[in-house]
Order: sequence, then structure tokens, then C-alpha cells
Amino acid sequence: MQSSYLWAKALHIVFVTSWFAGLFYLPRLFVNLAMLGPEEGAVRDRLLLMSRKLLRFMGPLAGLAVGFGLWLWLGEGISGGWMHAKLTLVLLLVGYHHYCARLLRDFEAGRNTRSHVWYRWFNEAPVLVLFVVVILVVLKPF
Repeated sequence: MQSSYLWAKALHIVFVTSWFAGLFYLPRLFVNLAMLGPEEGAVRDRLLLMSRKLLRFMGPLAGLAVGFGLWLWLGEGISGGWMHAKLTLVLLLVGYHHYCARLLRDFEAGRNTRSHVWYRWFNEAPVLVLFVVVILVVLKPF
């Protein structure tokens, strides 16, 4: 295998892992925000600050994960039905990431209408996607 392919693969894994850490944690911050009462303004401000900083940090990680993934896909000509399924799931994750940004804007504007239970379920989506993507990449079932 070419050295550049192995570097791209290693960096892709690092940035995907880092991006997922943010995708797992940001909705957990939303759970905590949704549980706050009106008298907890200082805690709310701190959680919003943490959420903004995390989201800002996640953007470049997502871009690098997708970028190195494209390098692997286009540069090496990886194909198969499993790859189409994986790419579909990656697009869903990018949409999830952007939806998290929208949810954060709603929290900042005081427009959250969802319960902490909803955010707990919402938090499980990237776990399920990661599970399926890893199965697709490792087993290449179709």
C-alpha cells in the first residue's frame, strides 16, 4: 500500500473519532440545558458557552474527516454498495451536525420546545450511525 494512502487513512480515523466525540457530547449538553429552570441563569450561560465552543471546534474536525474520507474514496477508487450506504450515513451525520447548530441557536434565543428526554433519545442517533458505519467498513456486506 502507498504511504500516502496509509497516512490519509490514519488521519481520517483520527478526525472521525474526534468529530464523533463532539457529536456524542454536544447533545448531552442540550440534555442539561433542557433540564434547567429559569432561576439557573449562570449555569445556562456556562452550558451555552461550552456548547458554542464545542460546536465551533467540531466544524473543522468534521471538514477534515470528510476531506480525508474523500481523498481515500476518490484517490483509491473504493467502490461497492457498502460505500454508497456509508456515504449516505455520512451525509446524514453532516445534517445531524447542522441540526445541532440549529438547536443551539434555539437554546440561545430561548426557543427550545423539547424536553430533556427528547434530547436523550436524540443523543443516541450518532451511536447507531457509528455502529452501522463500522460494520459496513469492516465487513463490506454488499
